[in-house]
Amino acid sequence: MTTTAPSMTRRTLLGGLALPWLAAGCSSPLPLVKAPAADATAVARLRDSAQAHGLDAYAKLNDINVSYSGEWRPLVNRIQPEVVDAGFRGSSQERLIPRAGIVAQAYTGSMGRKQVVWRRGDRKPDRQGEVAVWFNGVRSTDPAAQNAAALVAEGYGLFLLGPLWLVDRGLPMQMGSTERVDGRTCDVVDVWLSPGLGRAASDRVALCIDRGDGFVHRVRFTLEGFANTQGAVAEVDTFEHERRFGMVWPMRSFERIVHPLALPAHDWRITGLDVNRGYETNDVTEGSFQGAAAAPATPV
Repeated sequence: MTTTAPSMTRRTLLGGLALPWLAAGCSSPLPLVKAPAADATAVARLRDSAQAHGLDAYAKLNDINVSYSGEWRPLVNRIQPEVVDAGFRGSSQERLIPRAGIVAQAYTGSMGRKQVVWRRGDRKPDRQGEVAVWFNGVRSTDPAAQNAAALVAEGYGLFLLGPLWLVDRGLPMQMGSTERVDGRTCDVVDVWLSPGLGRAASDRVALCIDRGDGFVHRVRFTLEGFANTQGAVAEVDTFEHERRFGMVWPMRSFERIVHPLALPAHDWRITGLDVNRGYETNDVTEGSFQGAAAAPATPV
């Protein structure tokens, strides 16, 4: 037993390196089955969690300004280089305008600067969002770079805001099972996204909501928005929650892949945060941060 298990693990990882992320829907922890009918209990549970996260303060926001620092696990970069984009994705400054569905990101890495602007689409089939990507000031026309950037940008909005990013969007959802997360008993709410994360037509998200404090401590999600991650499922655990500006923020996060193979992926933390500078969408959508959006997020 002690020699066989490591050998099997190595074969699994090597297979993941060599092959696309192919997985049978029946084996996925979040199969992309037809969305259910409305579940009033799930809708109420999500809204209660959003209230615990600071829904009233969130409703008054114009903008969110955050900076991150983090580390990717090396093997993940080998499996998904377009998503990790290690040469550019070091520290980041990010600007969110929630009412417009905008996430704008400015990365700095060993290969220079990367700027991303993502605007979420609506629920019409032909409105799955718009993305623009610049590398060292030059706008990219590479579809793979655009699709990967859209997936990452939308994901980071979800990870930062949890139920606030999903509430009041009229999404189908239902109650799932009960799950233990870091010793906490959590109710699981399954949500069907259409459009999905980034440019995906659809995705599924499961929120693990603590029965005690109402906070989301784990987000599990499909990755249909990029060709090489289709069929994969990942999850993000959040830690060290702090209440600032009337809202709850996950100051530290950890991502792992859970399907089709188990693999640690990414650790990151919030290094700066402030809100309501009052800028407009054109201050973050032209390939750089302008005006009131330009200054770094206030260090925390």
